[in-house]
Amino acid sequence: MANAPHGPASYFPTIETKYGRTVDEWFALLGAAEPTGHTALVTWLKSEHGLGHGHATALVQFHLNPGKWSRI
Repeated sequence: MANAPHGPASYFPTIETKYGRTVDEWFALLGAAEPTGHTALVTWLKSEHGLGHGHATALVQFHLNPGKWSRI
């Protein structure tokens, strides 16, 4: 599929369904989070919000590298 998302964005539909927040809500939380850096943010999402490792990593990668991947 030519329009299928690649990279971290490929996880977004499942993240929204499984955890009940839009990715924009997750990005807002990440923007306001006290920890910084990839590992600290992934750990925070897992411990404070119950995300799985892959889902947390996808959100953090996209958040820390805006413009690198398309959301479509």
